[in-house]
Amino acid sequence: MLMTKERPAPIRTLRGWAISVQQEAGAIRECEEHGWMKDRADPHARQRALDVARNDPPVGLPPEQAVFEVCDVLASIGETCPECPEDNF
Repeated sequence: MLMTKERPAPIRTLRGWAISVQQEAGAIRECEEHGWMKDRADPHARQRALDVARNDPPVGLPPEQAVFEVCDVLASIGETCPECPEDNF
């Protein structure tokens, strides 16, 4: 029987691409309860995300700008979910 794999939705923005790269590298994760992105503070995962941005940027985007976008998105993500109670840290 022929099995097909469902494709993920295409990424429509540069910010969306940067978030996707960081999630795949393990640099960020989503709060299971509220959906906010949280920085995992893993320097190796951050480096993997930067390597992907540098070596495989979106079509038509210079590697330097791809790296900048990944860094910019990571700088905007905190280590905690703003909706989770403080005692869950």
